[in-house]
Amino acid sequence: MTSVDGSPTLDEVARVAGVSRATASRAINGGHRVSPAALAAVQRAVTSLGYSPNPAARSLVTRRTGSVAVVVPEPDERVFSDPFFARTLRSVNRVLAEKDLQLVLLLARPGEEEERMLRYLRARHVDGAIVVSHHRSDSLADHLAGIALPCVFVGRPLSSGDKVAYVDTDNVGGGREAATVLVERGCRRIGTVAGPADMSAGEDRLAGWRDALAAAGLATDAVEHGDFTEQGGAAAAEQLLDRHPDLDGLAVASDLMALGALRVLAAHGRRVPDDVAVVGYDDIGLAETTDPPLTTIRNPIGLMAERATRMLLEQLDGTSDATPVRMVFPPALVRRASA
Repeated sequence: MTSVDGSPTLDEVARVAGVSRATASRAINGGHRVSPAALAAVQRAVTSLGYSPNPAARSLVTRRTGSVAVVVPEPDERVFSDPFFARTLRSVNRVLAEKDLQLVLLLARPGEEEERMLRYLRARHVDGAIVVSHHRSDSLADHLAGIALPCVFVGRPLSSGDKVAYVDTDNVGGGREAATVLVERGCRRIGTVAGPADMSAGEDRLAGWRDALAAAGLATDAVEHGDFTEQGGAAAAEQLLDRHPDLDGLAVASDLMALGALRVLAAHGRRVPDDVAVVGYDDIGLAETTDPPLTTIRNPIGLMAERATRMLLEQLDGTSDATPVRMVFPPALVRRASA
């Protein structure tokens, strides 16, 4: 028996394999409770007939969609202009491709777009989610834990971090290292362009910077927050120079913001590193191309995204622990000419 369009059906696979329709279905959808001989017979029948399972019917059996969401609660213009997201998506997609899974990108500004995204996730249109660049106000950890959707966060959630799995880097240690480089260089009036105060990366890198300056007996008041964009870094650097014209060191919480800060320093006639030494954070590709090349803290973005994806796949396969897994990667200093 063939389908109306002439393609082979599951009944025909079962007939050729010499098994029941139920056994053929189980063999095709994972092989559970199927003998090795029956499994081999079904596989031969599938190959000889050129049978392809109907995705909709298969999803009813397996309760799987074959897709994973990457959730980014950020404006789309930022996602498509920041190399951080490109590297993250590339790493996630590479791991999903190994399992023949589709990546679904979900972007959402706060408000109606965010609610639409949550409805999509509650309806289980995806098997699980990897959440990137989340903020305290989006409460995504609470939402996803509440609907029991398998998920892994890239970056420690500021709320309900005990309910979900996450990967992160030691941002406190990285912020401390960035400031220490400037202290050891001999800088004595060190400012920082911190990340957003409602994100763990922004909060933790600032805490590390303060630790290092306090340990050196230096003032910790030269702080401006940016939004991890080049424009945000430029605006924050302008404010810092206006309030603290004697700055001789600057730690910037992302390379994109450091690019904006370098532009502002040049416009004010401040030579880098002679007048103001600068340290960035992330070590995305542009750090090597700035003028001068940027000393920075390497954030293992690709490795974190890959590990987060494998942790999610372990949840989907039922091989992960019931307790949410947390993994923290060490940052690393990359010395270049700006400091």
